[in-house]
Amino acid sequence: MRNDSTCPSLRQRLAILAAALSVLPACGNKEGPSLLRADDAQLVARGAAIYQAHCAACHGAKLEGQPRWRERDAAGRLPAPPHDASGHTWHHPDEVLFAITKYGVAKASNLKGYDSAMPAYEGVLKDEEIVAVLSWIKAQWPADIRRQQEEVDAAARRAAAR
Repeated sequence: MRNDSTCPSLRQRLAILAAALSVLPACGNKEGPSLLRADDAQLVARGAAIYQAHCAACHGAKLEGQPRWRERDAAGRLPAPPHDASGHTWHHPDEVLFAITKYGVAKASNLKGYDSAMPAYEGVLKDEEIVAVLSWIKAQWPADIRRQQEEVDAAARRAAAR
């Protein structure tokens, strides 16, 4: 994706992503508990191992992401963002995080032609493995960041239930 006036802004991409997610198959019970379970020690431990095997090479062993993750590289791709408190992962509801991981950014956000180094893990990881990885990531956030993300997630589930 080129960085010019034909490219959607981040706000536009997030709006598109939210709209796209409304038509994707449900990943969890929108009216029930959160999809991610950062307090499930067994799930989180499994997620840590899967993260190290599939995600750490790009997103960092300590969730630090790649340097200059907000700047496009020579190919026009954004480097892997951090998933720690300094990144933007926690700004998204669980279902959005799940969809991006499973389907990739372009498909999850319905941005045809969007070029991303982020692979889709559909067919690579089972849904429960994706949930485990995302639960591990969430378990690493400070308590205040987790609370903020849980509020974002709860608001998204309420809106989807309407």
